[in-house]
Amino acid sequence: MNEIRFRLEISAQEYLRYYQGEVDSVQIRTTDGRIIQFPANALHKYITQTGINGSFRIVFDDNNKMLSMERVSN
Repeated sequence: MNEIRFRLEISAQEYLRYYQGEVDSVQIRTTDGRIIQFPANALHKYITQTGINGSFRIVFDDNNKMLSMERVSN
């Protein structure tokens, strides 16, 4: 299994576009410089009144399928 780490800051107003389905994926730059894309709905459980802020970790398998995502710090 592989993992990536990244920092994410999305305002509540901006995330509304993801939540409403206007945008269906999130593209980010990882801490090691790679650019990845994943489904926006993976972030639903991390939304607060101010948006989504924090450092995250995604674990994926050898076929690059996302297995899990977790917030590792705010």
